[in-house]
Amino acid sequence: MNEPNSAPAAAAATDAAGASGAFGGAGVAGVVGVVGAGTMGTGIAQCLAEAGHRVIVVDPEESALATAPARLRDGIRLARMFRKQPAAVAMDAALDAVTWAQSPQDLADARFVLECAPERIPLKEKVFRELDDACRGDAVFATVTSAIPVERLAAQTGRPRQVLGMHFMNPAPLKEAVEVIRGPRTADETLDTALALLAGLGKTGIVVSDAPGFVSNRVLMLTINEAATVVEQGTADAATVDRIFQDCFGHTMGPLATGDLIGLDTIVDTLYVLLECTGDERFQPCGQLRDLVAAGHAGRKTGQGFHRYGTV
Repeated sequence: MNEPNSAPAAAAATDAAGASGAFGGAGVAGVVGVVGAGTMGTGIAQCLAEAGHRVIVVDPEESALATAPARLRDGIRLARMFRKQPAAVAMDAALDAVTWAQSPQDLADARFVLECAPERIPLKEKVFRELDDACRGDAVFATVTSAIPVERLAAQTGRPRQVLGMHFMNPAPLKEAVEVIRGPRTADETLDTALALLAGLGKTGIVVSDAPGFVSNRVLMLTINEAATVVEQGTADAATVDRIFQDCFGHTMGPLATGDLIGLDTIVDTLYVLLECTGDERFQPCGQLRDLVAAGHAGRKTGQGFHRYGTV
């Protein structure tokens, strides 16, 4: 694991950040941690590394860590094809800035940690308890949960004022806006630090209050579930459903293609979280979604979901 920057460097970074906070620009002192080396965790690690941060990604699964460096390299190449502005650092420097590890103890020096574990409440609660034990007392924790209320996870720690939500959209390196969720006990300083970190990544944080699903997924998950139900009932096929939203409403992507991009397994997990947290039966995943996931058709990442994709 890389050693933390020196005290003079830390002071210089803080001065440069000014009113934006300690994470207001590239090259700031300290380590940023990411929990989870899946699609979202690797994408966020890429954003951080390309902005000049040193990153430690923790995942207990050896299989995820084995493929993560190659996925990170591919992500950087892809982003540089589509991004309008050049990255702050060269590709090799960004790759070298990321360290891969298996234990939360490797995040002992991290000043900011983004949790990207799978969307299951008991698992995320366990991760937050482990982070609270492993990390320095002044570290900020951000959950990248799709739907779990921030307060439920903050309550697993002894630092609820230092916990908030940062809901990145997929693919994280190409999306400029992030839904930032302020929990009922999130401190002003915590929110300021998170917004400054995002600004340093070239992203804008849109702040909302804490609730199951927040704004984005409280609405989007219902839309995807109902669109899948329309296909299940034979009203229209998936291509037609998506075309209605694109041609009639001007959406860049229809709801079922959006589900494929997010991952249908993640959609089902998120719907179950919303069902548990709200008690609203509208969030019960429809049979079409459950059947696709059970068959291993999770969307773009598997090559097939509601639509077929040429490459994974």
